[in-house]
Amino acid sequence: MKLRIKGNSLRLRVSPSEMARLLETGRIEETIHFARQEDARLTYALEHAATGEELSIRYRPQEVAVVLSTEGARKWAAGEQVGMSAVLDIGVGQLELLVEKDFACLDRKEGNEDTFPNPNRGKTC
Repeated sequence: MKLRIKGNSLRLRVSPSEMARLLETGRIEETIHFARQEDARLTYALEHAATGEELSIRYRPQEVAVVLSTEGARKWAAGEQVGMSAVLDIGVGQLELLVEKDFACLDRKEGNEDTFPNPNRGKTC
């Protein structure tokens, strides 16, 4: 799973194998360590839950989890929908969330392992 943070936006990109694990287990996660100290880390996760909200976020110290509704996650995984997005009012502004399928790059062959087929493959500009 890839994480991108820019300003007040957060984007996760999910591979096919990660999507399968998410649906099977309910959660996928990655942890980045910034230093030797135990608390110098950040875990980012994607979960699905039987919730009324299509897309939400949960923050705890050293962890941020994006939570999809179970129904939304299943529809997204089974269909051609590229991603799910939301703009959340967080009390001190807005947070833009985007969760999307990780597509193969069109301009290179390396790094395309475990990616979704790019819907633009074979098209010309």
